Amino acid sequence: GSFMMVNSSGRASGQKAHLLLPTLKENDTHCIDFHYYFSSRDRSSPGALNVYVKVNGGPQGNPVWNVSGVVTEGWVKAELAISTFWPHFYQVIFESVSLKGHPGYIAVDEVRVLAHPCRKAPHFLRLQNVEVNVGQNATFQCIAGGKWSQHDKLWLQQWNGRDTALMVTRVVNHRRFSATVSVADTAQRSVSKYRCVIRSDGGSGVSNYAELIVKEPPTPIAPPELLAVGATYLWIKPNANSIIGDGPIILKEVEYRTTTGTWAETHIVDSPNYKLWHLDPDVEYEIRVLLTRPGEGGTGPPGPPLTTRTKCAGKIFFVQAPL
Repeated sequence: GSFMMVNSSGRASGQKAHLLLPTLKENDTHCIDFHYYFSSRDRSSPGALNVYVKVNGGPQGNPVWNVSGVVTEGWVKAELAISTFWPHFYQVIFESVSLKGHPGYIAVDEVRVLAHPCRKAPHFLRLQNVEVNVGQNATFQCIAGGKWSQHDKLWLQQWNGRDTALMVTRVVNHRRFSATVSVADTAQRSVSKYRCVIRSDGGSGVSNYAELIVKEPPTPIAPPELLAVGATYLWIKPNANSIIGDGPIILKEVEYRTTTGTWAETHIVDSPNYKLWHLDPDVEYEIRVLLTRPGEGGTGPPGPPLTTRTKCAGKIFFVQAPL
């Protein structure tokens, strides 16, 4: 098995040593366990031990497990329940960080990959992707198997390492619990990755990475096309095929108003062409198209306007019949 021992004597604060495990490509539930050891003659802690889980060759990020400020009474066992499976792969990295003026030893030994669930570290169920529209609330739900303790620490970890605490935790049953967290990273169109992490007395559980997909509501590029003009009607073509933003488009609407008024009306469009009825003669109108994609906040801003005028009303002649 893998082994690392670091002598912190004479080391500068923050000096690091790393033990990198081989890349793992697992098909089923498994557990990584290891033993660690902190020793010092004066009983002061020689530093810290961090564990990272790097997925698909991505960034190292922040630790998923760590211990510091201790001196152990012999070897202590810890577990890592990592829910990353083929075709994805991951690498576990042990990092020893020395503390100046605190001579001693930090050691890791007996690192094993076991073909069964961890006994103490909770295993996460698959974390699902979340899709929202720009500016809307995004929520991840982390579900884990195991017993929940008030002393456990739960958080959401972004691909770049930024951590967000999980605020709401509930017990589903005696073998499962869930936690939810809202993500504020929805101000603009983007794709980012998050995973759930839990630190318990027995070790840490780490979920797969899931994507937060932020979509931009659609807006037409071109104004509506004018097809025909009458005194009290306008025939238009919405021109909704070329858009800025994201589809699919589930609703088309026409918004129109007079150029001198403050009122506006919106009609649903369910055909390639649309006729605006009951308009006033010889009045200038501004017409825009609204498009909507799935999800809350899926309606984009109105597209560019078509400005046009209805025809003048024709004169009506009354002819008196002869007596």
